[in-house]
Amino acid sequence: MVAGAGLLDGRRVTTHWAYCASLAEKYPRVSVGQEPIFVRDGNVATSAGVTAGIDLALAPVGLVLAGRIAGDLEAQSIQLMIEYDPQPPYDAGSPDRAPAEVTGRLRARSRFLPAGRSG
Repeated sequence: MVAGAGLLDGRRVTTHWAYCASLAEKYPRVSVGQEPIFVRDGNVATSAGVTAGIDLALAPVGLVLAGRIAGDLEAQSIQLMIEYDPQPPYDAGSPDRAPAEVTGRLRARSRFLPAGRSG
């Protein structure tokens, strides 16, 4: 909807890996990239997926903003209070790093992921 309204024209954005190609094709004036998992371009912030959205809200925006407003000690207190300490057990959070078998398997069993890039 945001891209359709023209609000992303000329901006660099990201989205879920399965939809990067279709977003770029449908809105050629938007610069769509799969990496990094979150992108800030001016006053627009986009993320690549669900947990990337959490990272976007907390790490580069929320906690940094809290640190700027209330100081590093307060930002660190917020991080500790919500126990935000991402340490993923696997390095398969992107189709570029996930085994092709995993990406293909996910596409095959999901009715929500578009066909196309397999890994």
